[in-house]
Amino acid sequence: MSEALVQLNRLVKRFDGMPHPAVAEITTAIMGGGITGLAGPDGAGKTTLLRLILGLLKADSGTLSVCGRDPLSEAAEVRDLVAYMPQRFGLYEDLTVIENLTLYADLRAVVGEERRAAFERLLSFTNLAPFGGRLAGALSGGMKQKLGLACALIRTPRLLLLDEPSAGVDPVSRRELWRMVRTLTDEGIGVVWSTAYLDEAERCERVLLMNDGRLIYEGSPSGLTNRMVGRSFHVRNAGEGRRGVLASAAKMPGVIDGVIQGANVRIVMAAGAAPLSAEDFKGVSQVEVTPVPPRFEDAFVNLLGSATPAVSRLAAGTRRAKPDAGPVVEAKELTRRFGSFTAADRISFSIGRGEIFGLLGPNGAGKSTTFKMLCGLLRPTSGEARVAGLDVAVQTSAARNRLGYMAQKFSLYGDLSVAQNLAFFAGVYG
Repeated sequence: MSEALVQLNRLVKRFDGMPHPAVAEITTAIMGGGITGLAGPDGAGKTTLLRLILGLLKADSGTLSVCGRDPLSEAAEVRDLVAYMPQRFGLYEDLTVIENLTLYADLRAVVGEERRAAFERLLSFTNLAPFGGRLAGALSGGMKQKLGLACALIRTPRLLLLDEPSAGVDPVSRRELWRMVRTLTDEGIGVVWSTAYLDEAERCERVLLMNDGRLIYEGSPSGLTNRMVGRSFHVRNAGEGRRGVLASAAKMPGVIDGVIQGANVRIVMAAGAAPLSAEDFKGVSQVEVTPVPPRFEDAFVNLLGSATPAVSRLAAGTRRAKPDAGPVVEAKELTRRFGSFTAADRISFSIGRGEIFGLLGPNGAGKSTTFKMLCGLLRPTSGEARVAGLDVAVQTSAARNRLGYMAQKFSLYGDLSVAQNLAFFAGVYG
């Protein structure tokens, strides 16, 4: 039977100005022998809880034991037993892969033969051996996470804390991270994997589900999902009327969640509500309602007790485009080369008004390069980009006034408040 690596009893952590504790009287145990998913939305308290476990924060009340030790009074012993990979890339982008590993080895007093063996093991484990001389800043997102994991493992821990390690990582690299972490658990290392992705939490042996600082569920993912059997449905054949179907469903008694899912609308019903049927959508011809297996996400929404708003206030305040309006974004043979390297090669597509267009691909596929050409931030080597009928290369300022761009990296000002950031961008856009 696996041992309890972390014991928490009525643990509380508050921050000034917050309406509720970041961690609110949590009592639980984190076991070894597998992956424990620490799941919940942004602001749920996941990072705060990890920092309390590591001894980087002091609790306001309650007790906490990590591998049988107090993380504050026995901090040195705890940090010899616990490894932590933070949410933000904690490495030095102007150092190479080997230089980053060397720095972390110096910090953890890993020297001599132990260091040589650790470097050889970790570079092989993460497949980073061919990139030892590359600057960390020049690595892809997935490779950066692998390097972060290698640095965290420079000394083999009993407990590994991973704070949203797959955020912003492409699916291929995410699979690689999961493979590596599964290997670690096979070696007896206990892992806590923090995530806002509920499909990831579903892959863990055990999950701690948090919201607003509270622990709202602990146990196996399947134990929570099974509560929702018979309460999830797909509304099919709605075609272009999917948004109307979603808005109608949100007004129905017993509906707790609804979302457009590809060609279908997924509806989740409250416990005890009458099953959904095609008769509930009399205004939509040929609609079909089919029961579908529940997801962990359905169970999470049910725990929160939230409901989909009937009408989006943002959509209600947006002008409807005329049905015959032309494409709002056009890419024609867009190509961008950096020296001998082709980052985007003859990219062509068009996006209509009111359409969500998915631009998918792994890290390094050329997605950001394509976005930057469409925004006028990069001049194409060849090809044409048009926004709202304007040629971005020729009418750059006018085109920029017709588009909004949310960059991959957080591009706001950390020393300004929410209201001050909004005021600044309002000024920039006139």
